[in-house]
Amino acid sequence: MPEPRRIRVVGNSGSGKSTLAAEISRRTGLPRLELDEVFWDAGWRYRDLDEAHALIDAFVAEHPEGWVIDGNWTSRLEGRLDPGTDAGADLVVWLDHPRPLVMSRVIRRTARRGILREELWHGNRERPSTWLSRDPHENIVLWSWTNHRATRERMTERMDAGQPVVRLAGRRAVGRWLATLR
Repeated sequence: MPEPRRIRVVGNSGSGKSTLAAEISRRTGLPRLELDEVFWDAGWRYRDLDEAHALIDAFVAEHPEGWVIDGNWTSRLEGRLDPGTDAGADLVVWLDHPRPLVMSRVIRRTARRGILREELWHGNRERPSTWLSRDPHENIVLWSWTNHRATRERMTERMDAGQPVVRLAGRRAVGRWLATLR
């Protein structure tokens, strides 16, 4: 089987998608696109869907030799990047870490970003005022908690349907898989 050149990294919030995608890009030399940057606009508003799709389509067209794209955004992608489509991924790498690992990561990351006022995309910053919200759309930690099972179910269905998915559960699995990249 040829080495995958169009790699999509998915997983629950806090699973390490961006970190893994950056490392895949570094090791392979493939250009990287972060879907959070595409779909979020300034002020934590969703970017216009047609504009977001145009950005993704342009990135894929500009990099026919391959790419790494991280992020879920299944409901807004409308099938873009799905394996089996012309512009789809050759391989989907699914980070399926245990919930305690994901939660510890998302809590540490959220606290660091909020305290240090780290800019994410387009001037957006995580706000400590959202940490106590009971709305998962406002509270990234709660979003991660409530989506853990749903992400697992969705990805298991894709694997069962025969899509090219590599499931990585735990840090060692990630390290072993990275070691196979050229």
